[in-house]
Amino acid sequence: MIERLLGLTRLARRTPPAVGLTPADVVHRENKWRLLRYRPTGGGPGDAPRHRTPVLLVPSLINRHYVLDLTPGKSFVEAMVARGHDVFIIDWGTPAAEDRFVDFDEICDRYIGRAVRVAARVRDREGDGSGGKVHLLGYCLGGTLAVIHAAAHPERIASLVALAAPIDFDEAGIMARWVRTKSFDVGALVDAMGNVPWPLMQAAFHLLRPTLPLTKAVSLVERAWDDEFLDGFFAVERWSNDNVSFPGACYRRYIEALYRDNALVTGRLSLAGQPVRLQRITCPTLAVTFEGDHIVPEASGRVLLDLVGSADKRSIRLRGGHVGAVVSRKAATTLWPQLSAWWIEHDCANDGPAHLPGAANDSP
Repeated sequence: MIERLLGLTRLARRTPPAVGLTPADVVHRENKWRLLRYRPTGGGPGDAPRHRTPVLLVPSLINRHYVLDLTPGKSFVEAMVARGHDVFIIDWGTPAAEDRFVDFDEICDRYIGRAVRVAARVRDREGDGSGGKVHLLGYCLGGTLAVIHAAAHPERIASLVALAAPIDFDEAGIMARWVRTKSFDVGALVDAMGNVPWPLMQAAFHLLRPTLPLTKAVSLVERAWDDEFLDGFFAVERWSNDNVSFPGACYRRYIEALYRDNALVTGRLSLAGQPVRLQRITCPTLAVTFEGDHIVPEASGRVLLDLVGSADKRSIRLRGGHVGAVVSRKAATTLWPQLSAWWIEHDCANDGPAHLPGAANDSP
């Protein structure tokens, strides 16, 4: 008990943890978003990326990108760079009032399309690229956007990973029930607010698990002596309270087409005037779901493999929640090595299959 009390007195003196520390260069900038390319920390010739196909990470549109580069030792991108991958990520930035008219097509078709082309072109210019293709990974809403983009432009995608990504919005849990009620007037919300404020969206997510703050407080008291735990806890808390407002026009279509019409699964979705057909995705496809994910239920994400046209389609199902299973110490020994193995197996320079530990093969 004394140790716990002493730990609590130290909490007030702790400085916020530094996040997003893996060195990166801005290789493209447009409106509020930018494309980052991570570089090896050593800087020597032997530190150059060993694998030809670049990896493009698409985070959620309403969260900061550095969740995938949290802190040294708990950074997904740091680990992937160390394994020889050429990693790019979209930083969506902070939309301003004028971005209320940025629509779904602009973000999902044009922004992601330019990120794909720039990542491939940067690598191809170095003489050992993948011929214009990238490995595409989308996390959460970023996964939904990545899947839609891959269905519209399959020719540029070497492989696709949907990481805790909602696909079937009929299975999207209580959030889907809320936004489908008559009392939720998405048009009135967007007309009044322009961009949908991040505190409003954060409050909705808190309602999914209203006792979570109490659970966190108990954990904090019980482990206030554990510096490693505290570093990780406050890093995640910093990220979870550093959110991004949703461009109004994009949000309107996101709710109406996906949540209310479930248009991606039913084949009624269009992107830039063209129909989106998931069966057009024929590249190797991996769906990652988590048993304790209260934001994206497993049934919502796992259905992707039933709808794509890929001959090589697999799933990874792990314990854990929507964030913890991606950025925890356990993820560094379970999820991260499997994703690296997946990309190595499907690298353009690789001549044979690699073992993907713990993944189920859903090929017919």
